Amino acid sequence: MRSRIAQRIHAALERKLPERRLFIRSETETRFIRLKPETQLLAWIGAAGLVSWSIIATAILLMDSIGAGNFRAQALRDQMIYEERLNAMSMERDLRASEATAAQERFAITLRQVSVMQTELLQAETEVRELKDGIEVIQATLRDMRRSRDDARDEVGVLEARLDMPDGAGASGAASDEMTGTVDLLASALAETAAERDMIAADAEFALDHAAEMELELRLLQDKNDQIFRQLEDAFVVSVEPIERMFREAGMDPDDLIAQVRRGYSGTGGPLTPMTFSTRGGGPDPDAARANGIIDRLDRINLYRIAAERAPFDVPVKASFRYTSGFGMRWGRMHNGTDFAAPVGTPIYSTADGVVTHAGWSSGYGRLIKIQHEFGIETRYAHLNRIRVNVGERVSRGERIGDMGNSGRSTGPHLHYEVRIGGRPVNPMIYIRAGQDVF
Repeated sequence: MRSRIAQRIHAALERKLPERRLFIRSETETRFIRLKPETQLLAWIGAAGLVSWSIIATAILLMDSIGAGNFRAQALRDQMIYEERLNAMSMERDLRASEATAAQERFAITLRQVSVMQTELLQAETEVRELKDGIEVIQATLRDMRRSRDDARDEVGVLEARLDMPDGAGASGAASDEMTGTVDLLASALAETAAERDMIAADAEFALDHAAEMELELRLLQDKNDQIFRQLEDAFVVSVEPIERMFREAGMDPDDLIAQVRRGYSGTGGPLTPMTFSTRGGGPDPDAARANGIIDRLDRINLYRIAAERAPFDVPVKASFRYTSGFGMRWGRMHNGTDFAAPVGTPIYSTADGVVTHAGWSSGYGRLIKIQHEFGIETRYAHLNRIRVNVGERVSRGERIGDMGNSGRSTGPHLHYEVRIGGRPVNPMIYIRAGQDVF
């Protein structure tokens, strides 16, 4: 059965591929090679496979080159878009910084106005108190003079009654002259008392009018002071809310931060002393309470500023760069930081105030800098080309600490930037994005 099938296949192949002979002739003899139909079929199949493989491989190479070109073009477009966005964010940051500077200048001017208003209020209150005391003295003097006048009138009446008595005619001339002199003296005293009374009454009326004017001026000053207080309170609300939101977005409790910073800056004294307004022994003055509230908020803003300088809200690379790898799983392993790609030698800056705890080579990190900040935060700057700080050195936010490089386990020039809290790595972009909304 098999031989019949083989014969039929052989016969079909002979019709399509008849047997051929390949002659090889030399000087002495001639030889030939028989090419059976089966051999020719295998040769055709091998040649067809080789040509197909060449076509497919060429097509794959062409597709890869086209795809690589598209990828590079897309990467260039993404880089241009990112650089434009970075420039826009830099301009917006500069604008916000200029607005913050202008707001601080306006606040300083307003604070000076508040101090002037406080001085004027204290002077006005002193003048009003002196006027009230003077009025009370004048009123007491008037009451005493009225009593003296009434007593003098009574005494004059008594003397006149004695002069009119019948036995007064038999009195001696000396006594009569003495009585007449006494009456004249009392009459002149009454006249002087009346004139002085009229003068005191005029002075009292003038003092009352002046006191009314001073009270009106005091009310106007209080209204102006209240307007200034409202403006200051609104300005503080606008200034404090973005900063508090920045800390909350970074996962930090603003109240805890303020408490920690206040413990580190617990010295007393300085310009932020409570304001006091005299209330003449009365209850608490609302202006003093509002002024002290503004001072407390100013102190809170100052503490926020200190905390922001000690937390890594800044970007470690100021020049043009490109994000090449983010925080998270990468190739089956955890990537504990964010990579910034730029040319070798690009300046690297500290993202917050702190102390350098490591500055040297560290296995896969290459040249590595570690900086310990407040609140248990540590930042790491790896794969550097050059280190510009030493261990134990205190650095400030925005200070240049090294140059970008390709040291350690790295595939190209870039900065590997990490943020760790209590030794646990966190996403650095949380702090960078939070800081971009404020700084």
